[in-house]
Amino acid sequence: MIEAENASFTYQSAPSPALQDVTLTVQPGECVVLCGRSGCGKTTFTHLLNGLSPEFYPGTLTGRCTAAGLAAGEAAIEAYVPQVGSVFQNPKTQYFNVDTTAELAFPCENAGMEPQAIRRRVDEVVEQFRLGPLMDRSVFKLSGGEKQRVAFAAACMLGPRLLVLDEPTSNLDAAAIAQLHDMIAVMKRQGVTVVLAEHRLAWITDLADRYFFFAAGRLAAQWSAAEFAALPADTLAGYGLRARTLDDCRAGIRAKQSARCPGTPVLTLEGVTLGCDKKHPLRTLPDMSFAAGEIVGLMGRNGIGKSTMARTLCGLLEPVSGKICRNGRPANASERLRSSFLVMQDVNYQLFSDSVREEVLLGAAHPERCDAVLQALGLDGLADRHPMSLSGGQKQRVVVAAAMLSDKPLILLDEPTSGLDLGSMQQVGQLLQEWKAQGKTLLVITHDEELAANWCDRVIRWDDTEGV
Repeated sequence: MIEAENASFTYQSAPSPALQDVTLTVQPGECVVLCGRSGCGKTTFTHLLNGLSPEFYPGTLTGRCTAAGLAAGEAAIEAYVPQVGSVFQNPKTQYFNVDTTAELAFPCENAGMEPQAIRRRVDEVVEQFRLGPLMDRSVFKLSGGEKQRVAFAAACMLGPRLLVLDEPTSNLDAAAIAQLHDMIAVMKRQGVTVVLAEHRLAWITDLADRYFFFAAGRLAAQWSAAEFAALPADTLAGYGLRARTLDDCRAGIRAKQSARCPGTPVLTLEGVTLGCDKKHPLRTLPDMSFAAGEIVGLMGRNGIGKSTMARTLCGLLEPVSGKICRNGRPANASERLRSSFLVMQDVNYQLFSDSVREEVLLGAAHPERCDAVLQALGLDGLADRHPMSLSGGQKQRVVVAAAMLSDKPLILLDEPTSGLDLGSMQQVGQLLQEWKAQGKTLLVITHDEELAANWCDRVIRWDDTEGV
């Protein structure tokens, strides 16, 4: 199904190859995992499999890479459409329609199928993946997990022989990950080959047949499922790979859920109801208190209101009802905005300047620390680059640098480790500890059970039985 022989790829204008001399074979019906640190070449290899490189992402390809009989750099990109289905980290990047039923129908319409055949195929896929409750809905009203399920189903509409998934769980909660797992299992039983580039490894261990480990653009190791399961935990950590099981993390999170505010509260919520306006309340929160110098993890399913709470605490939204106090005094939106910094899940919404240096100096309370902060976050060589020319992880670090220089007492981070490898996740955890030592109050919205278990002082987990 997949054959790569000495495949190397260098992006246009890049000084060095993103892939170097990769040779591997994947048999029909296998489920293989591409793993390795961020920037190791996993995504570039997936682009060779689905035809995006070198046609859409231009560059120089040497050697050979074929998928479903199609050779990268030779086959037209439209030839990949019926053979290879793709699911990306952010499903919004692959939507073509504003309602879910039309999104499923689109691949068939694009292939020139008759309307009656399209309707039959939509019905088949909806039944196969149990998507009935998601049909005829606006894609803008779906949770992250629901969007990813629809994107996966759309990738399967033309009956591909190969599915390529690039970090599909990075923004999903545990329940949504389980649903995606089951959808992959359905396709594997039908003999479809699955290639999954992923940092989170615990959820896929029962489906993976082999693991390919990439490092610095090269295929550095490969293991069967049994060989991978036998690797010692410290060996995994040395490779920069995340845990194979989350049992210990989940036990740690349960213990941290019983912890309470450790000191004098500097931020309190009393009878707060979240929502964009009084006609559309989202949920009523239990009363909460937060102290200076603590890291609080906020967990719960996609769409339950965690990000809305963050936007409310930092003054971007007013609560529908209730009271938010800082240091015992009610704080209105402008006061909350002055005393807090929000690192959004999609940091593209908060990048405004023409250079990294200008960006982090916006609102800086200590501009003299700019160079030191950039260096600490590995951004010192990018100070003059335009923020929108950076990778996703680099953009996130730019906003984190701005948060550090703002010196505000409340820092809110929305999914700060989405799509990050073990080492990058640990760097985020160490940064949280540094802020904690400075007496900051930190609220971390996350689905990352490893981050919550290992780096948060306590955890608030919401479920659908809480509030109204």
